Amino acid sequence: MKNPPIYVEARIRCSMDVLWQHTQQPELHQQWDLRFTEITYLPRPSEAAPQQFLYATRIGFGLGVAGRGESLGTKEKNCERTSVLKFWSEEWVSLIREGAGFWKYVPTPDGLRFFTKYDYQTRFGQLGQWLDRLAFRPLIGWATAWSFDCLRLWLETGQRPAVSRRLGLFDWLTRATLGAVWVYQGVVPKLLFPDTGELSILQGAGFSAAAAHRVAASVGVGEILFGLLFFLLPAQRLRPVYWLHSIGLLGLGVGALFSQPAVFVAPFNPLTLNVALMALAAGRLLLPEDIVPSAARCLRQPPASSPVTVTASPAPLIQQLA
Repeated sequence: MKNPPIYVEARIRCSMDVLWQHTQQPELHQQWDLRFTEITYLPRPSEAAPQQFLYATRIGFGLGVAGRGESLGTKEKNCERTSVLKFWSEEWVSLIREGAGFWKYVPTPDGLRFFTKYDYQTRFGQLGQWLDRLAFRPLIGWATAWSFDCLRLWLETGQRPAVSRRLGLFDWLTRATLGAVWVYQGVVPKLLFPDTGELSILQGAGFSAAAAHRVAASVGVGEILFGLLFFLLPAQRLRPVYWLHSIGLLGLGVGALFSQPAVFVAPFNPLTLNVALMALAAGRLLLPEDIVPSAARCLRQPPASSPVTVTASPAPLIQQLA
């Protein structure tokens, strides 16, 4: 089972020297790249020796993964630059055992094509390969693309990566909260426990007992599907969903007011909860879309004529630089 290499490409409007500096200097690189918390260059015994570095990624709860890397060389031709490296980790908790890849910088009329392609070998045998295919490789590919867009915003607009991280966190907290609320409302009170109040609201609106059961189930499925949109759609396509969310909550609140007004004096009633959820959506709608980093802005597939064939072994890359 061979997993495809990871490819990410961004278009960045800046000079070659500025992009090179922000991707090759560790103190700048670690600010925008989600994959690394710390990057430290090691002393070189001589100018001819490859530049080695240490990297670390904190994953929370006091846990982290560390490894080493080595720059295999840089090639410059026709105003283009290619930087090749290999990386490895001896820690047993690291799914990545070793790998290799490149960064390429290609001038264009309005800036630069900046893209990477890399691959790696995993630990834990077939289990590690399946874990990589199903979860880790999609996640690290997404993190690479998100980081590239974070870098683009830094170089094009001056927005610091720390600000981009907070904006991205707010975006995901909003999406996860609203999505989870809609899925919960569809599963628990509509499908699993409709007798706790949903049926009485529908019967108060004029439905018979049998019809109320059918309507509750249909509405529950609809709410689940609607909630999943917050998790599945890219941020650029979610603005209509936020509007539908607010309109839907307003409609549900008005319906509850006419069918069962007594619920509006209960603790955590529809008025307070719906207003809070609508305010959260309004906060996200007020945030300009072009300042929130998004992995969807990057290309994830290489062109038909890929410049370098990448495997987890650095040998093909070294030959390309020769």
